[in-house]
Amino acid sequence: MNPTDYSQGHALLVGVANYHQISRLPAAILNDVNDVAATLASPNYCAYAPANVVTLVDVNATRVAVLRSLDELAARVGLDDTACVFFSGHGAIVDSLDKEDSVLLTVDSDLANIESTSISSNELAEALSRIKAKRLLVFIDACHAGGAAISKKLTNEEGHEFKSGYSPNIFAKLAVGSGRALMASCRSDEESAVFRGARNSVFTTALLAGLRGAADKTASGFIKVFDLFNYISEEVPKLNPNDQHPIFKADNLELNFAIALNQVGRKTPHRPDAMGTAQQGDPWTVLENILIDLYPLGPRDQEVWSRAGGDLSRLQFHSNGQAAWHAALRTLKQGGGGLNINFSSLIGTAKKDFSNNPQLAMLQIS
Repeated sequence: MNPTDYSQGHALLVGVANYHQISRLPAAILNDVNDVAATLASPNYCAYAPANVVTLVDVNATRVAVLRSLDELAARVGLDDTACVFFSGHGAIVDSLDKEDSVLLTVDSDLANIESTSISSNELAEALSRIKAKRLLVFIDACHAGGAAISKKLTNEEGHEFKSGYSPNIFAKLAVGSGRALMASCRSDEESAVFRGARNSVFTTALLAGLRGAADKTASGFIKVFDLFNYISEEVPKLNPNDQHPIFKADNLELNFAIALNQVGRKTPHRPDAMGTAQQGDPWTVLENILIDLYPLGPRDQEVWSRAGGDLSRLQFHSNGQAAWHAALRTLKQGGGGLNINFSSLIGTAKKDFSNNPQLAMLQIS
């Protein structure tokens, strides 16, 4: 991985506050999109290439434009890339063929003709399935109710009304597939809060802090998907006590994959006690402790074992990362684990991923 940029990162961010025919939302919705985009593209934070970060806000966020931009994202993203899709605006719950469905409302949505002027869950799921990246993270912040309680309805002047929000069973549908995950701003019976005078919604306030380094608690230099959600799920209830709890959905997700660089973390030293551990003791034990910290899901995390020349089929399966690393390194020490992996190749691969990690720097490659 390139230590100075995350050119494999791609993002599409959509936000609608000023709907043509539906109640408006606070301006913070637009700030959310612009601030997340700026953070992803910043060389001081996530280091995406600016050209890879696309935003659609208000008048540009039509149904046609959103679907077209999803197709364009799918066309430019490769298998080994990372893709993020962010939507903030109104969602609505509708009855479709005797089943409850959820739709995203674009700026031109019309409640009188909602099925033809919104994006259904089937359309969104199909669009996401065309994105072939091994790592896809979707953010949905569609439980705003314009300042009213979430139980209130979306209405227009002609008397058409729909329940505001997004149905929880649809979230799982959007996260189907290997390497796919979804984060939603709140539970289905809650409102995604925007406090008066605040620049950002509560959810995006936590998301931005996480992307700007707070989610990388080990100063690894990467923002990883599980770490990011863990941070958000802890912070949002602090900002909006008892009223908002983000949710996470994943169908087949084993790896705590990176979604961005943490350039701030690369400048942050590790804990003094960890530094001391790296300076003394058996080098195999030191390496094990470091790898558990940097790759908490085990040798499969970030495909580090394979990239170091190892063969995962030579390793035994373990239910947690710590046990997996202990067994893998014991196998490696005995000459197993693959024909092309050794102590030095494993350290070298980890150093490429975490070039500024001071613990790794103290381990010698023979």
